[in-house]
Amino acid sequence: MILPAPPSPIQLLDLATEHAAMQPALDEALREVMTTAAFIQGPAVGQFAAELGEYLGGASVIPCANGTDALTLALMSLHLPAGAEVIVPAFTYVATLEAAALLGLRPVLVDVRPDTFNVDPAAVEAAITPRTGAIIVVHLFGQCADLEALRAISVRHGVALIEDNAQAIGATFQFANGETAFAGTVGEVGTTSFFPSKNLGAMGDGGALLTRDAARAVLLRQLTNHGQSQKYHHQHIGLNSRLDTLQAALLRVKLRHLPAATAARQAVAARYDAALAAVPGVVVPARDPRSSHVFHQYTLQITEAGSRDELQHFLKRCGVPTMIYYPLPVHAQPAYAYLGYRAGQFPVAEWLCGAVLSLPIHPLLTAEQQEYIVGLFGQL
Repeated sequence: MILPAPPSPIQLLDLATEHAAMQPALDEALREVMTTAAFIQGPAVGQFAAELGEYLGGASVIPCANGTDALTLALMSLHLPAGAEVIVPAFTYVATLEAAALLGLRPVLVDVRPDTFNVDPAAVEAAITPRTGAIIVVHLFGQCADLEALRAISVRHGVALIEDNAQAIGATFQFANGETAFAGTVGEVGTTSFFPSKNLGAMGDGGALLTRDAARAVLLRQLTNHGQSQKYHHQHIGLNSRLDTLQAALLRVKLRHLPAATAARQAVAARYDAALAAVPGVVVPARDPRSSHVFHQYTLQITEAGSRDELQHFLKRCGVPTMIYYPLPVHAQPAYAYLGYRAGQFPVAEWLCGAVLSLPIHPLLTAEQQEYIVGLFGQL
């Protein structure tokens, strides 16, 4: 069989080309930081925090070193006792569990919904015990989890809600009462990551915490900086977790391009939907009508057992990169064997790990490239 060749090189993510379009502004941002030499806690850090907060509807934004630190700091701000339980989805990146485990808290896994991939609120409620200290909800792949139900569970049981918003910056959720809120701004604390591959990505590591609670914002600022508000006066045990000025300056530039980049991702997803919705054995991403979707990933389910890997290998041979997020459920990771979970306890998460496949999606993916990609699905 003669394999087709792509019309132009296809990348899972094309950061170099994206950056080239804004290069003069990026260069100027770097030059300003180099001139002032305020590399730690320089003015760009506060400016970026204020601008992102405005973008997110007036939330307080507390920058930090990375997304995993953000999760750790969010939990630290709750002052939970050792051994308290933290409910987390069984289908997620390991950092969601890692933050809790590092603090001596106990991750309690619950299954996810097979359509949206997000945590199942019924499973969350069933997992609540007197030892539950927090619920961490992950807005996976760019779409909000069911914040209506999760916020109600949080309030009903007096348990803090933390939103892991590393993949859904800018997504919104509409509640039954007509209220619309940005992902990451509904619970006690939201977290996000500026890892370079994120929709709003730095050129290195970075993260932030989000909150609408002014007192918690003060506490979180202290916790990111050795527990101090004034140098050498430490009110709390904290971390050294600061977003450096260079990254903040670059993120200020990229934030201005985020709305257009999000719209471009949504257009790419719509084209994929139209072309792939009727392909046998393929399930396109479901949409919760209450949530916008910013498409950090465009993730299919390949429903015929064993055919996902065959499809991935075929696409690779044809010049189409793909990724599997995530190939091994977190309860099967050796590091978390101590939690005592067994195969079969989280059937949806386990199914998804064997069925999901993420296609290239970024703002510069052309319609011609997409036509080539979807055309390959009929050639297996």
